[in-house]
Amino acid sequence: MPRDVTTRWNSTFDMLAFAVQYQSAINNITGDKNANLRKYELDEAEWNIALQLHSMLKVHANPLSEIEFHPSLTGQIFKDTTLFFSRSTPCLATVIPAMDHIDETLTNNSLDLKFEPSIHAALRIAKKTLNRYYDVTDQSEVYRIAMGVFSLISFSH
Repeated sequence: MPRDVTTRWNSTFDMLAFAVQYQSAINNITGDKNANLRKYELDEAEWNIALQLHSMLKVHANPLSEIEFHPSLTGQIFKDTTLFFSRSTPCLATVIPAMDHIDETLTNNSLDLKFEPSIHAALRIAKKTLNRYYDVTDQSEVYRIAMGVFSLISFSH
């Protein structure tokens, strides 16, 4: 059974995917008085929130580049992005579009009224965290140089 690890941003998805898949078994285990786990039992509203969060994290991502970024069919945007960056050498040309795609996905989902208020709050926190990454990127000398080079290339074409 996967555990949520605060330093691994895709572990929440793994944990939720497991919980959704084994919801019936989890309900049986936590509902058993003899197991002394009743305090962990989720009611229908809590399962609905877990299902919505899982659904939000399992969005269908559009490929950022046919060659460089191949999200899986399930489109686990955070997990796919993490795996993509950990198996190749990320550069600004791939990192910035990936971060922009995550930002767009978070924004679109935050406007979707089908999600519970708690999901909207989680999305606001995620966007705030992503904005901190953007702020650090904006302060990077490498980023500024790369943006200058990209501007010159774009301007000359």
